[in-house]
Amino acid sequence: MIEVNRHDTIHELRLARPPVNALDPAMVASLREAIRAALDGGAHALLLSGTPGMFSAGLDVPALLRLDRAGMLAFWREFFALCADLARCEVPVAAAITGHSPAGGAVLAILCDYRVMARSADAEKPFRIGLNEVQVGLSVPDCIQSALRRLIGAYRAERLLVSGTMLSAEQALEIGFVDELADIETVVARAKKWLAGLLALPPHAMRETRRLARADLVATFADPCSFPVEVFVDGWFAAETQAVLQALVAKLKSGR
Repeated sequence: MIEVNRHDTIHELRLARPPVNALDPAMVASLREAIRAALDGGAHALLLSGTPGMFSAGLDVPALLRLDRAGMLAFWREFFALCADLARCEVPVAAAITGHSPAGGAVLAILCDYRVMARSADAEKPFRIGLNEVQVGLSVPDCIQSALRRLIGAYRAERLLVSGTMLSAEQALEIGFVDELADIETVVARAKKWLAGLLALPPHAMRETRRLARADLVATFADPCSFPVEVFVDGWFAAETQAVLQALVAKLKSGR
């Protein structure tokens, strides 16, 4: 599920769960373990990447709909712990957004230090990124909203979150949702180059300045066990949410 490629002290963690790198319990656990292993293995920086055309499609809704309440509680606790792993990571993390990145995929990218997104070769079919949870009947947890506000500002984040807007790569760059665009063949190389530039700086000064600069994000995710997971799971099992999610799965199965 996670392919590890080492570029000297930069460890690339490539999401590799066909067809769309969707996040189910096993995928989330695998990514958490890959992050731990990379840090234990001496990584000075991490690079998250996906497959050409798709970074991650977010939650694996069909798989999660099969879980009972206990299973969903366990999943959300693990997902928020993954978010905390990224937010509090002791080394820089860059996202090479290799294609579409809705919902959970966008969350992973938001929590990184830097985001390079692929531009589509077809201008009429741009790659898109955004937190579109509202469109599929889900609310966006406050910790994730806080991370987005930190990135693009409170009012702009509100507008995108409440409407569940998906942005093209070009729109995302314009408002600072991503930091850089690159051709799909070079998006990983560009992210790696950014990390290498950071690692070339005096290490203590860079690490300490980064620690201070990200202190607000670290504080938001300081104790993921305190997050109101029960409330979020209540929302997941609400009649309205279940109806919207079931309709989404039916649409996916029909290929429409």
